[in-house]
Amino acid sequence: MAIKIEKKITGYNVVTEEDKTKAAEAEKLAAQRSAEVVQLGEPLSRPEKLVGNTYKIKTPVTEHALYITINDIIMNEGTPQEHRRPFEIFINSKNMDHFQWIVALTRVMSAVFRKGGDVTFLVEELHSVFDPSGGYFKKGGKYIPSLVAEIGEVLEQHLQEIGMLKKSGPDQHQKKLIEEKKAEYLEKNAHEPVNEEGFPKGAQLCGKCHTKAAIIMDGCLTCLNCGESKCG
Repeated sequence: MAIKIEKKITGYNVVTEEDKTKAAEAEKLAAQRSAEVVQLGEPLSRPEKLVGNTYKIKTPVTEHALYITINDIIMNEGTPQEHRRPFEIFINSKNMDHFQWIVALTRVMSAVFRKGGDVTFLVEELHSVFDPSGGYFKKGGKYIPSLVAEIGEVLEQHLQEIGMLKKSGPDQHQKKLIEEKKAEYLEKNAHEPVNEEGFPKGAQLCGKCHTKAAIIMDGCLTCLNCGESKCG
């Protein structure tokens, strides 16, 4: 196709086959670099000694108890910045029904721990796993949607103990107010049976604390466990 040049030619440059080859190689190299995985940091190396806690959980979906061990590495030991962070997790049980996926889960979690950074997101990820067969209620009346979510409960408890997560829940003033509301409701409805946790058996599931402790009080759905109220 012919192109008519309207302007005066002030200079020109001839593209050789060598130039074309170099340009192609540069594009190929740029594509390779963009496809490379960027490492955020080197994984932590395992010291000879670790400190940790072992938690026992017994659920209706497992015949035997699960023992969850979370070992921590001490960072900046001997300095004002000394703190613990999780390094590895192990789950042991006599029940081998869930062996494969539990081993896979603990290995992935341990790998995330060793990469460093903020690992608290794992709690929410585990909590959001729902068993298609349905969840269960643990002691205290709290609803657990799956065994994986129960493991998330243990991880959350551990991270709170080592200071990586703040403990959620009502403060002392709120607890006092909740106890007063609970006592008032039970006094007005003395005929209504209560469960082992002291909440009315007809209570609904609270959307905030996932405990069957929500009742209609003063025309409003109120939780007798965490104080959550639909009326503010």
